[in-house]
Amino acid sequence: MKIAIVGVSGAVGQEFLRILEERRLPIDELVLFGSQRSAGRTYKFRGEELTVKLLQHNDDFKEIDFALTSAGAGTSKEFAETITRHGTVMIDNSSAFRMDADVPLVVPEVNPGDAKNAPRRIIANPNCTTIQMVVALKAIEDVSHIRRVHVSTYQSASGAGAAAMAELETQYAELGAGKEPTVAKFAFQLAYNVIPHIDVFTDNDYTKEEMKMFHETRKIMHSDIAVSATCVRVPVMRAHSESVWLETERPVSVSEAREAFSKAEGVVLMDDPAGKVYPMPLFIAGKDPVYVGRIRKDLTCDNGLAFWCVSDQIKKGAALNAVQILETLI
Repeated sequence: MKIAIVGVSGAVGQEFLRILEERRLPIDELVLFGSQRSAGRTYKFRGEELTVKLLQHNDDFKEIDFALTSAGAGTSKEFAETITRHGTVMIDNSSAFRMDADVPLVVPEVNPGDAKNAPRRIIANPNCTTIQMVVALKAIEDVSHIRRVHVSTYQSASGAGAAAMAELETQYAELGAGKEPTVAKFAFQLAYNVIPHIDVFTDNDYTKEEMKMFHETRKIMHSDIAVSATCVRVPVMRAHSESVWLETERPVSVSEAREAFSKAEGVVLMDDPAGKVYPMPLFIAGKDPVYVGRIRKDLTCDNGLAFWCVSDQIKKGAALNAVQILETLI
């Protein structure tokens, strides 16, 4: 089996490398691609030095079975035909194709079968916030259909890439030294702050990030579920958190919800309020599952539940989910 990583020098591309190393997939050859800036760099994989090739419109993908791509929506759109025309299956981490009707949008714990129907040989990886939420929601959906969800996200710097993580570190160092902080990647200083603005605002005053959670959840879950989101950037380096309220068709007790989460694929129950046991990004960063805690009945709705979930945005929210799609296919 021959695998390619496109965008290997980015935060998600580097995570692809680590996960493929960890999971010991039967890879005969790994080929790395990058931009003009990245071409020529070398990375180690299974004891071998691999050199990054320049991504070009040529026949470099002719014998490649699967390509894990994370180089931005513009690059994915430009190179999709080049990557897939010889039969390569493209598992794309960008937003380029997520809502295309003929491109499956897949979270393996929720809708693995959709990955088998990819007429354009493109499979889309959902947005990070959607991925961790639907993994948790699937546990409750299997108990009673979910009618609606309200969610507030607490998104780490990692969601905006390696440069954003570096900027947050720099800002804390600059502020600690009494200097003006560098603000380039975010709209405002993120250190000692929260920013209720991720992606651009749309006509309804929700951001694109918030509307992704609405549309993607419905597509992945094949459901009429309604999602209202507020997405917030917080000064955390890695791992996203979400406060989720949901309404089901019938009342679901807290004990029933706990049992469902404890049995759910890809979920770790971390819920002991009296013992101060609940998920936090400080301890979840670098881990694979979606962690769920603070489960309680909603006080405003008989059929309502509330919970808190945390997951590593670069792992399950991006690279790991794509590799799990690959594992589903092979």
